[in-house]
Amino acid sequence: MTTIGFVGIGNMGLPMSANLVKAGHTVRAYDVVPENVKQAEEAGCVATGSIAEACDGAEAVISIVPEGDHVRAVYLDGGGVLDSAAPDTLLIDMSTIDLATVHAVQGAAKARGFEMLDAPVSRGTKGAREGTLVIIAGATDGGFARAKPYFDVLGTDIFHTGAPGTGCATKICNNMMMGINFICAAEGLMLAEHIGLDVDKFFEIVSKSSGANWPLVGYGMLPGMVEGCPAENDYQPGFTAAMMRKDLRLSQQAAQANGASTPLGAQAHAVFALYCKAGYSELDVSSVIRFIGGGLPE
Repeated sequence: MTTIGFVGIGNMGLPMSANLVKAGHTVRAYDVVPENVKQAEEAGCVATGSIAEACDGAEAVISIVPEGDHVRAVYLDGGGVLDSAAPDTLLIDMSTIDLATVHAVQGAAKARGFEMLDAPVSRGTKGAREGTLVIIAGATDGGFARAKPYFDVLGTDIFHTGAPGTGCATKICNNMMMGINFICAAEGLMLAEHIGLDVDKFFEIVSKSSGANWPLVGYGMLPGMVEGCPAENDYQPGFTAAMMRKDLRLSQQAAQANGASTPLGAQAHAVFALYCKAGYSELDVSSVIRFIGGGLPE
């Protein structure tokens, strides 16, 4: 087993780092929020006070943070990963970020002799807890082979999408579709509600019919739909509406940069931007149903 530096002990990083510990790895954990580091220590990680400490003796460094600016800071700032990791350390960023940052950070890592992967994940906090994440890795063949043992601990559906950079590109497209589908599920359920249908019966029918999608049947939009879903905990995240807005923004940046037309993606971004501006950014993404088609009572 190996020593892993883990940077970013949030809703995703905490259960992911805990699963690596359970698999027998030594995990040196760091986060800018001291309470998160304390929780990681309680889960069996070694608490550290800086990125440099987290990298000390690590054979691999894994990061998962919210935004591209955070990734730049983690890797490129003085005392960051590129300054602190040993030259043969494998670098794995599992954040979902903009492609410009992916290419900039990977370029800097490559110039200093590091093997670096982009490996964003899907299936949210439930997948992180259960070790059933979808992992979407852009990597060289050699880098993917080195990372695969860690991926096997963290996920069950692991894909090598091609060269470095293609993992994040794939995830951006996926999450644009996810954002659209959350709104689609919310609109269908609220239309059923306002027409006067039995919404539980409607869910039972549509989940077996052509209108089904993952937010509806795999994630759950309303209490009682999917056991343990955020809707059953007053829409505590989970995956926040703010993160969905961010990912939809990334999709629109990518579309504009590459001449793609994504009108539904643009509309989904507008909806989530309005929802977040209304004060609900830290609720779970599925709570957008409160904002759609007349919404739900608070």
